[in-house]
Amino acid sequence: MPDPLASKPTRTPTDPETAVRDVTDAYQRIADEVHKVIVGQDQVVDELLTCIICGGHALVVGVPGLAKTLLISTLAKTLSLGFSRIQFTPDLMPSDMTGTEVIEEDKSTGSRELRFVKGPIFSNVILADEINRTPPKTQAALLEAMQERQVTAGGVRHPLPSPYFVLATQNPIEQEGTYPLPEAQLDRFMFNILIDYPTEEQELQIVQQTTSVDQADVSPVLSGEDVLRIQNLVRQVPVADHIVRYALRLTRSTRVREKTEKPAVVQNYVSWGAGPRASQFLILAAKAKAILDGQTHVMPEHVKAVALPVMRHRIITNFNAEADGVTSNDVVAELIKSTPVDSADASTTKRMDAVLK
Repeated sequence: MPDPLASKPTRTPTDPETAVRDVTDAYQRIADEVHKVIVGQDQVVDELLTCIICGGHALVVGVPGLAKTLLISTLAKTLSLGFSRIQFTPDLMPSDMTGTEVIEEDKSTGSRELRFVKGPIFSNVILADEINRTPPKTQAALLEAMQERQVTAGGVRHPLPSPYFVLATQNPIEQEGTYPLPEAQLDRFMFNILIDYPTEEQELQIVQQTTSVDQADVSPVLSGEDVLRIQNLVRQVPVADHIVRYALRLTRSTRVREKTEKPAVVQNYVSWGAGPRASQFLILAAKAKAILDGQTHVMPEHVKAVALPVMRHRIITNFNAEADGVTSNDVVAELIKSTPVDSADASTTKRMDAVLK
């Protein structure tokens, strides 16, 4: 397969610095296309793209009117991928999402057979809009798709297209009549991304842009093959042992039931900590962050940059935290400040080209 990152024939996929530069250039082009429609939200765009090039799923949380749906659909256009929006409602059935078997008659022979009709989940980018507004039965139907990248119907496995991402939205304000996602499904989401209100100047630009007759035209930047190539490149980024151990310390320090010394913020405010999947995603996301920053190896700053979206939905706070107004964000922020980076073997950081070659 030709190198999708190479824009010139002289470039080769074994040149790490060239590959990283091509990815950062593509990221900038994607950001430029997205910002034709979306005003501001630079960090949100960065976190979404980081999650996508890692091959993960993201939960996007924000109040109504902050363009969560528009952001995800616009990003899908820049990646030239198939896009499906599934509006989650209390009466949505699993088969409405995954598909169903129908009886099909052959008019020439009169014989009948079952045929599987694929649902909207068979696309590259799935927007699960307001995922907490549908019952657990339908929510659970997403688990197999998210984890196994397949749908099983009538005992037959139907593989989903590749690449495949589930980007779910959730409203943090209105909780009446909703179905909070279970921890097992929350853990499947690599990132929990928070969208905040725009600044006054950004809101002014939003109003001017959306009340005029001009409509932005978003152009595709990467194909599905490009995305798969970048995902493979991300996993080749080297990480020194002391960086991995730093990520482990961040994760393991949240587990209150382990008989080790815990930070005061964990002892006082955490009832359940993050599992091993948090450690995996910390390192994988840090690799992607390193590439997007134009680096060929992971630094502690890259782990710190992704710690909040990776860990905020994996830490369950207790009643003391609720009484004192402490959130999981506050816990993660304090852990980032208090957890040291072991620099004893910092000199052992390897270069990416040693792995790629």
